[in-house]
Amino acid sequence: MQIATWNVNSVNARLETVLAWLRLAEPDVVCLQEIKCIDEKFPAEAFECLGYNVAVHGQKTYNGVALLSKFPIEDVRRGLPGDESDEQARYIEGVIASSRPIRVGGLYLPNGNPIGTDKFAYKLAWMERLRRHAADLLKLDEAFVLAGDYNVIPEPEDADNPTGWLGDALFQPESRAAWRALKYLGLTEAQGEVGENPHAYTFWDYQAGAWQRDHGIRIDHLFCSPLAAERLTACVVHRDARAMEKPSDHVPVVATFTD
Repeated sequence: MQIATWNVNSVNARLETVLAWLRLAEPDVVCLQEIKCIDEKFPAEAFECLGYNVAVHGQKTYNGVALLSKFPIEDVRRGLPGDESDEQARYIEGVIASSRPIRVGGLYLPNGNPIGTDKFAYKLAWMERLRRHAADLLKLDEAFVLAGDYNVIPEPEDADNPTGWLGDALFQPESRAAWRALKYLGLTEAQGEVGENPHAYTFWDYQAGAWQRDHGIRIDHLFCSPLAAERLTACVVHRDARAMEKPSDHVPVVATFTD
């Protein structure tokens, strides 16, 4: 089974690019982030024509996440638990009902900029809610993957120019510590574990020729529970997607699990 995560930066604006990559890569499960549309405007039929079941948690103009699966999606949860007042569409979860079921959570973690504001406090609070939810999932003793745009640069090696990010919420000590706290629950970060290049970039800004100069960062991650990690065999960053026509500023990351 191949599970992919991809921040598509508006699913309707980049639909043909997304569909072209899906036809080429043929992942079994896909977590999409920043779809930037309400549920009713999500182009579900286009994905269904490729054989995917669809679950959506959308939001007008901003945020929004979706799950695509070639297997039935069961026990769907929309929204990260822990704060009923949070109206931002940043988390969706479902059980992928394959021959060996696996729970998949797709997430779009808050950016948090500028630091020293409510936005940064929201980011850290959201990360703590995610850690608590992951701890609760571990109690179920089942295979699960938490995949998405984490908006965290874990290590200096995960940025072409780490000093340029010192004032950014993505690279603050608090953000990185929260990322590690999630990992230290006993989760395995797929690319760091089995990726051919553990620090391969997944994001290049549209500005200042970042893609052409390879000024990238690694912020898209898949965390695996122990029962999922024992099935993990590979993790590949699909860098070529950044060179497609009308690309997202992120590229897909695909982890492979034994059936």
